[in-house]
Amino acid sequence: MITSMLKTAAFLLCAFLAGLSLAGCSRQRSTQRDYNMGEKVLVGPLTYSINDATWKSELGQGFQVRTPNQRFLLVNLSVTNGGGQDASIPLLQLEGANGTTFQELTNGDGVDQYLGILRNIAPAETLQGRVLFDAPLTSYRLRLVDGGDPAFPKYAWVQIPLNLNADAPLLNTVPGTATPGSESK
Repeated sequence: MITSMLKTAAFLLCAFLAGLSLAGCSRQRSTQRDYNMGEKVLVGPLTYSINDATWKSELGQGFQVRTPNQRFLLVNLSVTNGGGQDASIPLLQLEGANGTTFQELTNGDGVDQYLGILRNIAPAETLQGRVLFDAPLTSYRLRLVDGGDPAFPKYAWVQIPLNLNADAPLLNTVPGTATPGSESK
């Protein structure tokens, strides 16, 4: 009889501790998951898609040229609000391998299809455009946020691999014409 009671008490204690453990998990401050460029990323009510990332050594033309402290990284993305109410798309952030972070720039001068900094999105609406960073030329993770409660953010990371063809000049691809360095001898 006593062994039966001890087994029951042990079972109830284990169940209680398991319940506390699960309750603690539900109060986590954030959630995190890694994705690759091109994948659809669901974070809260927002679905992000990072279409491409391009490095630039300058933006604009003529007297409107803008130079970065490091390099400009243009990230082309789309965001869809799958929730039932308006949502705000917060500024994004890059994180390097050593933990260094770079905040999205709020000045979009010289950026075609700049997404802007005040980004409110209605239910079932999709916004497309580019965001801008000034960071050293390397690979990063782009942090995507759900735009919900700042005390309990939900976020995911998208790998932004280094593209070694940054600012590569466009080659002449018209058949029968020579490109620099391809002249026959």
